[in-house]
Amino acid sequence: MESIIKVDKVIKKFGSDTALSNVSIEFERGKIYGIVGRNGSGKTVLFKTIIGFLKPDSGRVIVDGKEVGKDTDFADYIGIIIETPGFLNSYNGYKNLEYLASIKNIIGKKEIMESMERVGLDPHSKKKVGKYSLGMRQRLGIAQAIMENPDILILDEPMNGLDNQGVEDEFF
Repeated sequence: MESIIKVDKVIKKFGSDTALSNVSIEFERGKIYGIVGRNGSGKTVLFKTIIGFLKPDSGRVIVDGKEVGKDTDFADYIGIIIETPGFLNSYNGYKNLEYLASIKNIIGKKEIMESMERVGLDPHSKKKVGKYSLGMRQRLGIAQAIMENPDILILDEPMNGLDNQGVEDEFF
């Protein structure tokens, strides 16, 4: 099986604190992986390094054959939730996703609406995101991560803030 993500001897430090110490791991295409660790163990730093938000101090990250930071600034075709999803509080959920979709301009109204419905949100709701519960914001974050049908999904604590029904729902 071919690797879609390869992390090779990555070191990432913040001052005198080492977040990633010589990390090497490969992820095969078509499989689902879980990264488990205590708070502060470097999971989020690893995810941010894979997608290109952070550059490693040494080592390399290759996503779908391209070295992040060398061949490409950011990994392509990745849906992500890193920490708390950030949205424009004065817009409703649909308008937020429409704005984000306009960046790549590869999907339209239909795909945005379908992604919202898939996670249990009403795309016609006028409710502003600033009035959303934590669980609703998390659902909107999942909708954003899946709306462009990415090849890779990186979800950092995707169940954070979801009620029992939300955890049981199958979004993917």
